[in-house]
Amino acid sequence: MAHTLQGIVTSDKRDKTITVSITNRETHPLYRKQFTKTRKYTAHDEKNEAKLGDKVEIAACRPLSKTKAYTLVKVLERSHGTVELKEEVLGETKEVEE
Repeated sequence: MAHTLQGIVTSDKRDKTITVSITNRETHPLYRKQFTKTRKYTAHDEKNEAKLGDKVEIAACRPLSKTKAYTLVKVLERSHGTVELKEEVLGETKEVEE
């Protein structure tokens, strides 16, 4: 079985390509302080099925381009969307703050 990773889609703007961010918590060997390390991978998405915010599984494959050496295996969890405020609401909050 190929090397697989799980992460969150941070960009789906390119055709048949997604950018996946994988975050790990690590401990510094000397100072014992925990910190997060985020790595970005570009993966091939043949059917353009992954969307922004989805949790996906990607697997290593032969290099498909200069930066793309992973392919989408499956979408594990769909994103629930983002919350965007309308300009009317933003205008009202600015007036309240002043």
